[in-house]
Amino acid sequence: MKKQKKRKLDYVVISDVHLGTYGCRAKELLNYLKTIQPKVLILNGDIIDIWQFNKRYFPKSHMNVIKHITSLLSKGTTIYYITGNHDEMLRKFKGFQLGNFKILNKLVLNIDDKKAWIFHGDVFDITMKHSKWLAKLGGKGYDFLILINTFINWISKLFGYRKLSLSKKIKNSVKSAVKFIDNFEKTASDIAIENEYNYVICGHIHQPEIREIENQKGKTTYLNSGDWIENLTALEYKNRKWSLYEYTNDEIAQNTDKKLSKNELKNANKEEKNNFLFEELLKEFDIQKPLK
Repeated sequence: MKKQKKRKLDYVVISDVHLGTYGCRAKELLNYLKTIQPKVLILNGDIIDIWQFNKRYFPKSHMNVIKHITSLLSKGTTIYYITGNHDEMLRKFKGFQLGNFKILNKLVLNIDDKKAWIFHGDVFDITMKHSKWLAKLGGKGYDFLILINTFINWISKLFGYRKLSLSKKIKNSVKSAVKFIDNFEKTASDIAIENEYNYVICGHIHQPEIREIENQKGKTTYLNSGDWIENLTALEYKNRKWSLYEYTNDEIAQNTDKKLSKNELKNANKEEKNNFLFEELLKEFDIQKPLK
């Protein structure tokens, strides 16, 4: 079977994967990652959901995403892990670097002579600053809503109806949610313009977007990578241009599993037998376990 050629990209930004939660679409994300070969991969926050982490729920598909991302390091990809609110525990490791892997709270890059300001975005969330317990409660409620949504979509599929998103409908219909998103985008862009950044790249609000925003002092391009719970989106940069990737429009990625040969499936199943993250990471970095 002919192997599918991977798309070569200069930069890829993904955020809000929420590994360790029921709503995470890890299989779809892995399918996407298998189709690309990025020079730089930016993980822009909430990749692992430490807030809601439960050792009883971390399936193999979630582990395989981590395994694949670490394998990219050995292939020359530079990976920046920018911390978010759901993985804020990692903020104490700000500045940590191991080879091409770096943990940061924010990142400024020069991309083809243009300055890009990259951060998760929870710094603009008043709820995070003043009522963290309420935000955590909201996160659990969101996860429960996704569970209900998954069940509804399963029934819809049985009867031949298309999928629907309850949280999207809620966000798009509630005026305060629409206003929050608009304020978030404006605040980020205003600060970017003030500091002469050509791009401001965020996650956090699960609202994929690329648009130019202008005020009295200038203009900038606001970008949001969306999420891997509902929208299944990422930001891609190639040939001096940003684009918004949507998994639902990518038939190649959707059929990735179907294109695996028998040997590849056999090897994949063999690898999945190992459930220990530490041992998998040792293998990826080619580090030998110490002798007892």
